[in-house]
Amino acid sequence: MSEIQNSSVFSLDDVSADEMNKLIDGTITDFDEGDLVTGTVVQIERDEVLLDIGFKSEGVIPVRELSIRKDANPADIVKLGDTIEALVLQKEDKDGRLVLSKKRAEYERAWNRIDEKFQKGENVEGEVIEVVKGGLILDIGLRGFLPASLVDLRRVKDLNAYLGTRIEARVIEMDRNRNNVVLSRRVVLEEARKAERSEILSKLQPGMRLKGTVSSIVDFGAFVDLGGIDGLIHISELSWNHVNHPSEVVKVGQEVEVQVLDVDLNRERISLGLKQTTEDPWRTLVKKYPVDAIVEGAVTKLVPFGAFVDLGDGIEGLVHISEMAKQHVDAPAQVCKVGDKVQVKVMEIDLDRRRISLSMKAAAETLGFEVAVEPMDKPEDEEPKAE
Repeated sequence: MSEIQNSSVFSLDDVSADEMNKLIDGTITDFDEGDLVTGTVVQIERDEVLLDIGFKSEGVIPVRELSIRKDANPADIVKLGDTIEALVLQKEDKDGRLVLSKKRAEYERAWNRIDEKFQKGENVEGEVIEVVKGGLILDIGLRGFLPASLVDLRRVKDLNAYLGTRIEARVIEMDRNRNNVVLSRRVVLEEARKAERSEILSKLQPGMRLKGTVSSIVDFGAFVDLGGIDGLIHISELSWNHVNHPSEVVKVGQEVEVQVLDVDLNRERISLGLKQTTEDPWRTLVKKYPVDAIVEGAVTKLVPFGAFVDLGDGIEGLVHISEMAKQHVDAPAQVCKVGDKVQVKVMEIDLDRRRISLSMKAAAETLGFEVAVEPMDKPEDEEPKAE
């Protein structure tokens, strides 16, 4: 039997060492620094992880290149058999190994993703992994810095309370050269609050009664938190009685029931009333003085158009100058002076405007007497000269 020779089969004995190395190198992929590679975790040590990427030796990922989190435990980040992506940092270290970085590979992917959200004005979310001077560090695939002044709507005293929590924020600045990403949670909260305010405003109608909490007091009134939006009670709407300062009626933190007086959607302002939630004592007291009743009162003030008369119980009415006497009256001082006791007849009551119209003339006619009108004093230059 003749021996059949196959020209495609050769013996390794016929290959030199140099040729063998060239053959082996030809089956191994070559990498450059900055390349992204994919491999399988084959060994996990305390300070490094070995990755099989089809190179002549395993690639090594130092612990500092595993995660953006400091003091991370390799066993908490990867498991044997995991397929992960890494970036080539160094083709060969002193031991001839390929040095890789999982952190840098994730950073490259994350930067593009975060930059896209930045351009679109979309929010990002991440866990607070560090509290540093001046703010927080968030894991958003890369290290995002959230300044303390932008953590909340108001200044936060203890930033440590946020450690380990997940936060939604907006990217407000990105600098690739400095690897700097600045975040703001406050802008997200402000937008949410604005949306909440708009929703509440759209539902409010004058006349509605709501419960709220006094959030602050100013000289001209008190602000009440209605649950996401503040309304103002003007000092004139705090009480039916005269108020010198809002603190006489309400205190910060006090729960109150208020009535919506007006809603300005454009300016996002709500006018509230506190006194409207209680009965006006004036309406009760004025029942003692029905129309056509004749009562005695004391003159409290003279004005060019008439005289104000106190009927008692804090009820004051106006006697118009035309209702002071049957005769023509040029000035109220011709008929009475402050402190005089006078008889008046109730002519009209305006409950909404809290006004009572009185008449001395009508009272005199009913009681059968006539109101005396003193003549006006003449100026000295009009007095007759003595002959």
